[in-house]
Amino acid sequence: MVDTNKLTSIAKDVLFAPVYLYQGRKIKRETVRLPEPNGERHGMVELSKADDGLSSKSQETLNLMVVGDSAAAGVGSQTQQEALVGKLIPILEQNAVIRSNFAQLNWSLQATTGHTSFDILRRLYVLPTPDQPIDVMLLSVGVNDTTSNVSVHQWQQQIEDTIDIAQRKFGVRELIFLSLPPMAQMPAIPSPLNNFVGAKASILDEILQKVCAAHDGVNYMATDFARMIKEHGNGQPIDIAVMFASDGFHPSSLMYGYWAQQIVENMTQLLDSPTAQTDC
Repeated sequence: MVDTNKLTSIAKDVLFAPVYLYQGRKIKRETVRLPEPNGERHGMVELSKADDGLSSKSQETLNLMVVGDSAAAGVGSQTQQEALVGKLIPILEQNAVIRSNFAQLNWSLQATTGHTSFDILRRLYVLPTPDQPIDVMLLSVGVNDTTSNVSVHQWQQQIEDTIDIAQRKFGVRELIFLSLPPMAQMPAIPSPLNNFVGAKASILDEILQKVCAAHDGVNYMATDFARMIKEHGNGQPIDIAVMFASDGFHPSSLMYGYWAQQIVENMTQLLDSPTAQTDC
């Protein structure tokens, strides 16, 4: 049976192809190129203190690695302190579950603007094998695959290969893939191109979910952007542009803060599970 909705969508994309091409070139030509923020990309943080009232189960170190593209690198912020990792570390420091299970937090950031799933995979291959297995690896990937028109087959294979090397070379205990952002809502992408790009991002995101579900120790985190907006607006309507940087494409420091909070909630659930407690 012929899927008429799919045929209609294809016909529409063919019709709008010249518009998509024009708008895409215009964005590349006119969008401000924001730099990666300055700041530390690795560090060690003491979590447990003798007088904090929390008993650490051991002197174990939580080894965290953040890997990926410009969002992971914090583009859209002036400094790393205002970026994703800079927002993430203080929340982890104050989290009771993290503090009660680990004595130190050893973190590193391995991310570069423009990286696709292939670039990230290649980076993992060339990075040295860590002295200690990585407990949690956060991975932000997909936006550049969407805009560079990576095929669905390539995307799936490169995600599979990334999982393999993360677990085999880095000994990753919990691999967390962050969901693709709502690209159709990015202020920098005009209509009708935003709908086309958003649809492609949704396809890649669905494949990502399926691949994650098929592997043990691999998790898909659906970032709740609607919740971010609701929390910031305190129930009142807001201009979604405040969630994006000046280029209308990357997250703002505000969004990085809400994003970090959701990531910690996700990490806490994984690390506080019965299985995780047994492994500690």
